[in-house]
Amino acid sequence: MGQRGALDTGTDRSIGSMSTREPRTLTPLWLSHHFPEQYDRCVVVGERHICRRCLALYPLAFVVMVLSLVGPWPASWDGWILVLLPIPSVTEFVLEHFGLIRYQSLRQVLLTIPLAMALGRGFAVYVEDPTSRLFWGVVLGYGLVCLAAAVWGARRARTST
Repeated sequence: MGQRGALDTGTDRSIGSMSTREPRTLTPLWLSHHFPEQYDRCVVVGERHICRRCLALYPLAFVVMVLSLVGPWPASWDGWILVLLPIPSVTEFVLEHFGLIRYQSLRQVLLTIPLAMALGRGFAVYVEDPTSRLFWGVVLGYGLVCLAAAVWGARRARTST
């Protein structure tokens, strides 16, 4: 199936004035990488679900990238920014996948802001030097930590059911 199957009936679940109407088919992957059971992690725009973290992460990251490329930027800060600013978001991701904390949308968005700043500067570092050891070290380091937590969490969830 092209879109991983169809959803149920398309029922309306309203939260305040914001409708969380389920679309009849899955939202395309480029808008939300979540399955319907995780659509609480998304905002609804029109009838499409858009990942809340991605909606906060990428626009801010691209703004930071552009500003750091066109304006004066102290390159001596790069190591600190790229290594330290993602820590709160990565920690939250790991703790959630280990089952130690529950998902909370406000916390996720607030912790995404420093991550977006680091990612934006990381994009700029990459644009300036696609072979940057700093950029790729951070991507691989935090990426492997998050991948391990996601795999462990998925296995834990599968064995507990």
